[in-house]
Amino acid sequence: MNTPFMYVALSACMLLNSQAIYAVTHEQDKHEADVHVDVLVVNPHLSLHEVLEKTVARQPQLLSLQSKTFNVQAKETMANSMLPHAPAISLYHQNDTIGSGRNERDWQAELELPVWLPKQRGAREKVAELSAQNLSADRESLSLHAAGLLRDAMWDIARNRNEVSLYSQKMTQAKRLEANISKAFNAGELAKTDLMLVQQDTLLAQKNLIRAEAELMHARFRYTILTGLNEIPESFEEKQSDLDSFEQSPLWLAAESKVTLAHGERDLTQVEKRENMQVILNARSSQGAFDNQYNQSVGVRVRIPLDSAVRSAPLQAASELAVGEALSQRETLRFALEAAMHEAEHNLSVSKKELEIASQQLEIAKKSAELAQKAYTLGELDLTSLLRIQSQTFETERSYTNRQLQVKWDIARYNQAVGVLP
Repeated sequence: MNTPFMYVALSACMLLNSQAIYAVTHEQDKHEADVHVDVLVVNPHLSLHEVLEKTVARQPQLLSLQSKTFNVQAKETMANSMLPHAPAISLYHQNDTIGSGRNERDWQAELELPVWLPKQRGAREKVAELSAQNLSADRESLSLHAAGLLRDAMWDIARNRNEVSLYSQKMTQAKRLEANISKAFNAGELAKTDLMLVQQDTLLAQKNLIRAEAELMHARFRYTILTGLNEIPESFEEKQSDLDSFEQSPLWLAAESKVTLAHGERDLTQVEKRENMQVILNARSSQGAFDNQYNQSVGVRVRIPLDSAVRSAPLQAASELAVGEALSQRETLRFALEAAMHEAEHNLSVSKKELEIASQQLEIAKKSAELAQKAYTLGELDLTSLLRIQSQTFETERSYTNRQLQVKWDIARYNQAVGVLP
């Protein structure tokens, strides 16, 4: 036995062994896949808006927004209160039991009433109103954030569905060709190497199909975790929005709302930089030394706090810091939204152009595959060249269908960039 023959025989044995090992492994993977299956039912009556509502309800940030409701209610209570702060009652008693012992007694009760500062109530009402508007804007912003996650999750499922469909077709085609080659080999018309070649092609298609099914399963699971649903709308394709900027985006409006609220709180700080004046009403009952009669009297006292930097400077500094942070966050968001808007427009334009090219490539590839099949049937083309052309045709079709989905996905991303909810 010469060396080349030994090499061919050894290679054939290794190939057969690898096929046997792969078959066993595939059976194990198939068994595990049967155990772990993420089912997602297509519901033609389920709307994209309903799915979005379910998605928003599962967002962790919703808990923070719910807690902000108490803050808004507190500010409304402060603005609508009769007094700027809580009143206070104080009691006073003094005697000379420990002292001269002349039976001197003095009782006094006081009611402290804070008085509104000029423009204080109006400033508080404005802050309460702006806080409620900011909370509403944050809710819309959260909805848009959830919409972005939902859009990506659903189109990821669509892309992986397409992969599974294509590889299933590829698997069917490979098995059909393998069956034909096997018949020809058994009839002595073809060599063993041709059969092994198509078997390799079938195994490759089988491996790619397993991977595509796994990725689809992962995408389904991510969707279920995001929405809490085991159903998906039949159609979630969107129409491109007519908006051409992000100025109406809930993200931008929420940032603007935060800046407006920070300015309102700064104005309130300017009013409340000194304490409220106090009007103190008192009633007094006193008994003099060696006197059994009590003298009854009432009085009024006014406490006027003075403005001082010791109190006002920290308050004003905190309000200025809040304004600066709100402005900084808004400008940072502006850059991010401008970049997202530019990318969304550019990606959509590129995807549409790529789709046109992919369509032309697919038309040529299909004609080439038909001619190759005819040439192989007539014996004018070898099997290796046929498989190569079929593989090129498959990749061209895969590229075309992916471009179709990518255009629709990029439309959804464009709508996300301009702030349109599904």
